[in-house]
Amino acid sequence: MSMSIIAVGRMKEKPYRAMADEYLKRLSRYGRFEEIELPDLPEPQNSSPAIEEQIRQREGESILARIKPGDHVIALTIPGKRWDSPGLSRHLDEMMTRGASNIVFVIGGSLGLSDKVIARADEELSMSPMTFPHQLARVMLLEQLYRAMKIRSGERYHK
Repeated sequence: MSMSIIAVGRMKEKPYRAMADEYLKRLSRYGRFEEIELPDLPEPQNSSPAIEEQIRQREGESILARIKPGDHVIALTIPGKRWDSPGLSRHLDEMMTRGASNIVFVIGGSLGLSDKVIARADEELSMSPMTFPHQLARVMLLEQLYRAMKIRSGERYHK
């Protein structure tokens, strides 16, 4: 079993990077976990909706180029499905039982995900109806994946 996070944008701030690295280290005992950072494209000031759509499309092409045909793709979106931690753990377990060998979580750039990426996704996950900085969203996802793996393994976890 392996899981990947494809994220547009680099973790520029050291505290976020340190937290992400810590969770990736903790997750490594449960399988292969990979983080793929793609460059975010600069957004011109006062950009038009058409320019923003072009940026989303170009970032989307970059994301889609990293997804393999057999990957089970979960796009992080605001309207996506919401799980509590035990529910996410059960869902990941069900996917693995059904034979999903590589689960890919996708976090878009500041303008969100392109329609093509959302169409390619097998499902959508929402962390919250609120908007978070992408660096924080990535750390939160890693923490929830770690928690889900602990639950799945029958280990104690902080409630």
